[in-house]
Parts: sequence; C-alpha cells; structure tokens
Amino acid sequence: MQNSLLNRLFDAGLLIETGVDGLYGRSGAFEDVITRFEALIGAFGAADNAEAIRFPPGMNRAHFEGSGYMKSFPQLAGTVHSFCGCELDHMNLLQCMAEGGDWTKGQEATDIVLTPAACYPLYPTIAKRGPLPAGGGLYDLQSYCFRHEPSKDPARMQLFRMREYVRIGTPDAVREFRQTWMERGRQLIETVQLPVEIDVANDPFFGRAGRMMSNNQRDQNLKFELLIPVTSTARPTACLSFNYHQDHFGTTWGLKTADGETAHTACVGFGLERIALALFAHHGLDTADWPAPVRKALWG
Repeated sequence: MQNSLLNRLFDAGLLIETGVDGLYGRSGAFEDVITRFEALIGAFGAADNAEAIRFPPGMNRAHFEGSGYMKSFPQLAGTVHSFCGCELDHMNLLQCMAEGGDWTKGQEATDIVLTPAACYPLYPTIAKRGPLPAGGGLYDLQSYCFRHEPSKDPARMQLFRMREYVRIGTPDAVREFRQTWMERGRQLIETVQLPVEIDVANDPFFGRAGRMMSNNQRDQNLKFELLIPVTSTARPTACLSFNYHQDHFGTTWGLKTADGETAHTACVGFGLERIALALFAHHGLDTADWPAPVRKALWG
C-alpha cells in the first residue's frame, strides 16, 4: 500500500520524485492543503495568544550539541558540511569528481546542523531572555525538519514540516496544556473527517540504553500520539504527538519560572505533510471531490 499511495501521488503530480527516498517536491495543490490545514490549527489555538516564532531549517551547531540530541538519536541527525579548502584543494576535488570518487571526504563541518524538531532552537532562545514571565510562556512554531530515515513510505519523509505549540512553565501548567491539546487534536482531526485514535508512544531512542529510555517514557505516559491510517490500517501513522519533557529542557538550558524554579516543558507537534497525506489517502487525490464538510472546514 505504501508504494501504491506513493506512486499514485507521483502520477497525480501531488508529489514530485527527486531520486532520493523521502525527499520530494510538492505541487501547488499539495501546498494549498497544508496552508489550509495550518489555518485550521491556528483557529483552534488562537485564543491562547501564543508567541509566534519561525526558525530556519538549520540551527546553531553548539545549541544542537548542548541539547543532548546525539545521545538519544544519532541515527537521525543531519549536519551541514562545506568546502573550506584552497585552490589546490579545489582542483583535487574536481579531479576526484571526474574520476567518480567520494569528493565529500574533503568537506568540513560548518556551524549549522539541520533542525531535528521545530522546538529545538526555541529553548536556548528563551533561556537567553532570563526568567519566564509570571504564568510561563507559550510559543507557536513552524519549521522544516530533517531526520535521516530514508523510506518508500511517503509518510516518512526525510525533510518535512512540523508545526508546534510549546508550553514552558510549572509542571501543572504544562500538563494541563498537553491534556487540552490532546482533546483539541482529536476534535481538529475529526473536523476534517479522518479516523483517529490516541495511544501512548515512545521516541526512537538509539541502542540498548535507548530501549530502557523508551520503556521509561511509556511507563510514565510522557508521550502520546494521534494515529491516522495513511499507508496501512494495521499500522496507522503518528500525525500529532503530545509530549511532556518534564524538566529535561529546563535543566539543560537553565530555563527558570518567575519564582526561580526549573521550568518544565510540553509540546504538541503536527506533522503537516503526514496530515496532508492522510487527507489525500482518505478523501481522494482531487480536492474538488472531497466531502463538503471537509471543504468547508478547510476552504470556508
């Protein structure tokens, strides 16, 4: 079914093949669905008055290193390397390319890494501001993100967009935020007539120690996912995630509440391409034929 949906999307021109699994162009019709759905997200979250911030798809390498991401997900990370040599090095590079060699060995790491999740640049940014205001902070983010997991499953792209709301504050405040968005998320997806279930989940932590972290995450109910069948009914796709990080980022970045306590964080993340794929998979590849209530919700 994965290849079938992917090929149908290619044939319809909704996704554009690049020759690399998980790296696709998007048509205007595909982008329009994402734009409309993002507007619906904004309508559901408007009353909260979150501070909107948009980061680029690359982040400060020092901040990335400080986040601890490589301890948990080295298999997913992407770095940015560039040519930093002299004219002779350039000539050697061109000769290597002409001979079909691996010219990338001469590249050097830059100060930029690819953003793994929309919220990662947020925490050091907010920490630089000093203690949070009374009541904590709420932030509305969107960014292209990268994860190195090539696949022919169209719902598992290597470069994709993530919309997030992030709450930083006291444990009670962030847990309440997460619970509110779990209810909102279900209502939002039901508004566009997609089948949905919410289940406890875990992140893809790496290695033997990662399996223990996954078990702990599940045991403490720190992560839930909203699941929608996209390429498989037996294994539905996580299209929204609801995460309670406890004081991990607060401790990592020195985030403090107005009372001087270490802040806790929680986030809700929307996989925008995955939701668009779910809409096309369930309602058809021509948006003009989608059910009237769905069109009304998205196009007004």
